[in-house]
Amino acid sequence: MTELCYSFAEQIKKHISDFEPEVAMILGSGLGSLAEQISNPIIIKYSEIKNFPQSSVSGHKGQFVCGTLQNKKVICMQGRIHLYEGHQPQIICQIIKTFKLLGVKKLFVTNAAGSLTTKIQAGSIMLITDHINMSFNNPLIGPNDDNFGPRFPDMSNAYSLNLQEIAKQTASELNIPLSQGVYLMVSGPNFETAAEVKAFGILGASAVGMSTVPEVISANYVGIETIGFSVITNLGTGLQKNTQSHTETLAMANKATQNLSILLKHIFERI
Repeated sequence: MTELCYSFAEQIKKHISDFEPEVAMILGSGLGSLAEQISNPIIIKYSEIKNFPQSSVSGHKGQFVCGTLQNKKVICMQGRIHLYEGHQPQIICQIIKTFKLLGVKKLFVTNAAGSLTTKIQAGSIMLITDHINMSFNNPLIGPNDDNFGPRFPDMSNAYSLNLQEIAKQTASELNIPLSQGVYLMVSGPNFETAAEVKAFGILGASAVGMSTVPEVISANYVGIETIGFSVITNLGTGLQKNTQSHTETLAMANKATQNLSILLKHIFERI
């Protein structure tokens, strides 16, 4: 794939002038309201950037929001790109490379996910400690550019232990319940069967979703320190009586967004 990241970065710079973001945020389904906490926002629609992939999912506005949050310069993706929309994982890597070119040092990723255990209930927040890639796709497949990262990047600290400690301490001080667990990614777009939910639990996963892993792999590759949070929107198939729907996902994400917003703002003060 042609290195589109250089074009993306140049086009974004034209909108933000000398503003250099130090933190990037990628917001999942129903979590876009977090971007409204950003001060002095500069809005850049994905459609304004030539060749930039478009988000087509309800709950994803499809725009960048650039500004400040707790005195940190931030670029926020209000809506992400998913494999199930037909996008190749390599384009997600191009977006993360764009962040690197813009000067980003840290990445916060959020998603809506289904719980694989009754110990983590809908409406709660889970700090991601690690992941399992069951999408059977990788954003790094293809020619490697040594200017960005190594051919075989290490993933032993995929979700920064330093940022995790800050998150746990902050949540404790704010009395915000914060579960911890392993996130498992599938390609989607269908929700999982009961047998799959059981199998994923046996593998050691605590939550399942359809995003995040390509961004995290790419961020580790280019050397951006990363932390991830799942908003638990439902119990997996077989763990609850109700059928699953995207409407339910958005509703439960909205319920947990307030706590996550408070938590992220206080974490930003400490990084």
